[in-house]
Amino acid sequence: MITEEKFIFDKSLDVFVEGEVTHKSPSNIALVKYWGKTGEQIPANPSISFTLRNCTTITTLKFVPSSRHSFKVFVEGKREASFEPKIRKFFIRIVKYCPYIAQYEFTIDTMNTFPHSSGIASSASGFSALALCIMSLERDLNPAMTDEYFRQKASFLARLGSGSACRSVYSGIVEWGRSDVFEGSSDLVAIPFNKAHKVFYDFQDTILLVDKGEKEVSSTVGHGLMYNHPFATARFEQAREHLAELKVALEEGDVKEFTRIVESEALTLHAMMMTSNPYFMLMKHNTLKIIEEVWAYRKKYDLNLTITLDAGANVHLLYPKEETEQAMRLINDKLIHYCEKGNYIMDEVSTENDDFEE
Repeated sequence: MITEEKFIFDKSLDVFVEGEVTHKSPSNIALVKYWGKTGEQIPANPSISFTLRNCTTITTLKFVPSSRHSFKVFVEGKREASFEPKIRKFFIRIVKYCPYIAQYEFTIDTMNTFPHSSGIASSASGFSALALCIMSLERDLNPAMTDEYFRQKASFLARLGSGSACRSVYSGIVEWGRSDVFEGSSDLVAIPFNKAHKVFYDFQDTILLVDKGEKEVSSTVGHGLMYNHPFATARFEQAREHLAELKVALEEGDVKEFTRIVESEALTLHAMMMTSNPYFMLMKHNTLKIIEEVWAYRKKYDLNLTITLDAGANVHLLYPKEETEQAMRLINDKLIHYCEKGNYIMDEVSTENDDFEE
């Protein structure tokens, strides 16, 4: 069983290093959603996701030994003080496990390959990239560290910045949260799931950008509204059941069952938002139009197009690689008209062969 104590850096330091490191980390799209948490970033239910290949955050961390801890954040070279409160909270949370950071001055320069705060899990890729940078510093201080420990502690730290960030540390299909059906699963770290049918490792994800603006309600606020939600208990049980069912579908290559579960999860996530107190809605009119068009087209041509959403208005259209031609025909003929300025992002599921190191 994994415990927090495993990740406490307890080595005495006589020498501090100076330098910089860059990591690239991808976003992910949850298939079974986690919505609601307890304690310090502990999920109320387990989740599983596709890690993407092209929607990434690239972060450079410069570190200089200092008598006091300080940091500055830049976005594409421009100072962005508005990001610093979240980073400060992150450093406060991880100093117990990485006490050496109290003796460093950091400069963080980051950039996304996709719109920030629009429901494409920018916090997931952002905090996972930063956690990987911190772990590169720790590896400089402890060269004997194994690759397995490096990745696992990066997942642990990333979770303390943004829950779903712990999944972005790994490529492919990734599970997070204690579950009886996933051996080695934990609320503290994510684990890669490598037993899926090959069809799912060829899945494509076209992200239809209905609204590229910042979300009206943050995910942090949304998670908090689950505390007294009248349907919370039933939702958490549903998620656990869906996770078990989806594991079987992934292993057996059952794309129809995959679609049923993933779409139910997406709609349930937004239903929980619409029935919380206070209630809110992140879907837009064009979000619903896209969903309707996809469902009609799928039925007409007996395809395996699947829609899912994160906590935002944008629609992820998932489909097997062999259906790319039909999917693109639908996108360019109809769905593009519901996207802001006709914008969409082509992406796909990453694999263990993807190297996200810079």
